[in-house]
Amino acid sequence: MIIYNVTINVEDASHHAWLKWMRNEHIPAVLSTGLFSGYRVCRLLDVEDEGATYSIQYSLNSMVEYAEYREKHAPRLQKETQDKFGDKFTAFRTLMEVVE
Repeated sequence: MIIYNVTINVEDASHHAWLKWMRNEHIPAVLSTGLFSGYRVCRLLDVEDEGATYSIQYSLNSMVEYAEYREKHAPRLQKETQDKFGDKFTAFRTLMEVVE
């Protein structure tokens, strides 16, 4: 199994609107691609950054699905987030393989 992890730090003033939008719009749009088998939203604790930091972990069955997502869907979905929240957040992405 592959985990596509997006770690996001959101400024305090936008935090609640961002989380609501993620739950109601962005995550459902990602899942509607049909490429992911599930997801998990985690809030990071003991983070010294200002704002709230989250890890959104999307599950995929293969790297082929990930490649399709990156090519066909990611640019549009990332642009929607940027258009909605601009400089109110920072994000970085990592890819992991479940070994046990």
